[in-house]
Amino acid sequence: MSGADVKKPETREEFIKMLTEAAKKEVDSKNKPTKPTIVGTAKEIDIHRDTLYTWLKEFNVDFKEIVECMPTVVVVADENSGSTYLIGESLVGEGNEVAHIDLMIGDKNGPVGQAFANGMTSLSAGHTPLLAVIRPNLPPKPHTLIVPKVTIKNMEDIGKIFGPAQAAVAKAIADSAEEGIIPADKLDEWVIICSVFIHPQASDYRRIYQYNYGATKMALQRALKKYPSLEKIIYEKDRAKHPIMGFKVPRLWRPPYLQISMDAPELEKTKKILAQLPGSDRIIIEAGTPLIKRYGTRVINDLRQVAKDSFIVADLKTLDVGKVEVDIAYEDTADAVVAAGLAPPETLDAFVHEAKRLGIYAVIDMLNVEDVLEKLKSLKEFPDVVILHRGIDQESGRTCGLERIQMIRQAFPNKKFLIAVAGGIVPETAKEALEKGADILIVGRYVTQSKDIERAVRDFLELTPSMREDIDLFRVHTE
Repeated sequence: MSGADVKKPETREEFIKMLTEAAKKEVDSKNKPTKPTIVGTAKEIDIHRDTLYTWLKEFNVDFKEIVECMPTVVVVADENSGSTYLIGESLVGEGNEVAHIDLMIGDKNGPVGQAFANGMTSLSAGHTPLLAVIRPNLPPKPHTLIVPKVTIKNMEDIGKIFGPAQAAVAKAIADSAEEGIIPADKLDEWVIICSVFIHPQASDYRRIYQYNYGATKMALQRALKKYPSLEKIIYEKDRAKHPIMGFKVPRLWRPPYLQISMDAPELEKTKKILAQLPGSDRIIIEAGTPLIKRYGTRVINDLRQVAKDSFIVADLKTLDVGKVEVDIAYEDTADAVVAAGLAPPETLDAFVHEAKRLGIYAVIDMLNVEDVLEKLKSLKEFPDVVILHRGIDQESGRTCGLERIQMIRQAFPNKKFLIAVAGGIVPETAKEALEKGADILIVGRYVTQSKDIERAVRDFLELTPSMREDIDLFRVHTE
């Protein structure tokens, strides 16, 4: 990974100097006035963004202090007309009364104003827009158009929209005007369009009011602050779990990881092993080649019955028809697919291209590849993960060839990829591999044939402080 050789500053002053210089380089590289970002600054230092977050916390440095020293540029929402066009969103509450608000705010003579007028004059059965009013004959300013998201089917549905929801949205707008959230000089120049969700089975009018009031006010504040920032999006995108979707889609963004190879071609035995694994963000599950050969890639769906949120790798060891095999594993919910490094470059290029197109990881296993560097240089499409692998018949109880980790990184300094090591990995050799820069430890029999599965896994998870730390262990959700 990037930044493997960057030395951590020893003092706060040294860190601030490094941070300031990197932030200035980022600004200067864009050849126009702008603000530095966490992502861009981390790139200039050549470290991962999460490493920079950690250093900021350890040295008690506020990135905003650095930003304030840099030039900025005012971004106009609509460069052609100069009109305001802002968007906000918020979800508040629980149960059937949960409120979800999508909101647009902008000038009457801009795109928001045009949409407002169209909404008032183009009615749709079951989704008739209505003006927000605090009480009959008293709308707030800016004037606000409520658009029901859920089809109104009867008088009971009408009562919820024209009662607590209408009043809640209007009161939130009026209070925002009183509190100065909405500029006073814009009350007659702006209009608001507010899309409101009311569950057909919602029944508690007070909760409908409370949740929609809070959601409207939050969505409005977010719109005016242009929330979220790019840093917020990037920080959250691989951590977030959508509440309605019900499962997590993990990404390999913060190594090291422990990949457990489920090679035994016995489904029920594999499920029992999975059930005994300790909970950890650091664990990757591999559907091994023998398991897939016996049951097909559909076995991945079976494994998800036990490990729903796990990152699952399909070890296909593809040698031909790369695109086809990626598609098959993708359809069965694989998060990553593995091709054999012995395959022709054309096959590997098609394999990697298709995996990246579908949004899953492309892995190349260099088992029996004599010149790994030459093989990688022959590819037009670079993989997400490179495995340095010894086969079972070659294992001798200790790792070999770990010096190739740094050789590969040095040969491809501008590529973003992970390096995994496999073949006879035990805790003693695993620690050596981590020290030499391995991102993923692939283990099999040490775990799967152990009489105490959980203990065997913890032998690896407790090797280093970073392995022991769950990715989101100290995360506080404040929204």
